[in-house]
Amino acid sequence: MGGETVGERQRIDKWLFFARVVKSRSLAAKLAQGGRVRVNRNKIEQAAHPVKAGDVLTITLDRRILVYRVLAPGNRRGPAEEARLLYEDLTPPVAEAPADQTPALRRDPGAGRPTKKQRRALDRWREEP
Repeated sequence: MGGETVGERQRIDKWLFFARVVKSRSLAAKLAQGGRVRVNRNKIEQAAHPVKAGDVLTITLDRRILVYRVLAPGNRRGPAEEARLLYEDLTPPVAEAPADQTPALRRDPGAGRPTKKQRRALDRWREEP
């Protein structure tokens, strides 16, 4: 198949695509070229950077950071069950904020913008001479 893997090494863009981290290989290449992928803590900037089993990838996506250990190179973009065999997920769990530190969703009466009823009363008050 044209040298997809060379001695158990594979291009990072292909591996990201086969492991279903991104939806297309071109997106995987942009991710790598944009400096949003680290291999063993070293930032890479080439889509052709080789990865091998044992490498630890730190991938910065829009809303989360993924940490994966490469277990094997991929042969194809298969189903999700097959893709999960290519890596070990080392991503730390997201810590939930304690209930006493969450921001209040309700405002105290009189705080913030006035309600429609309050605005009408304020307008009536301003119109009085």
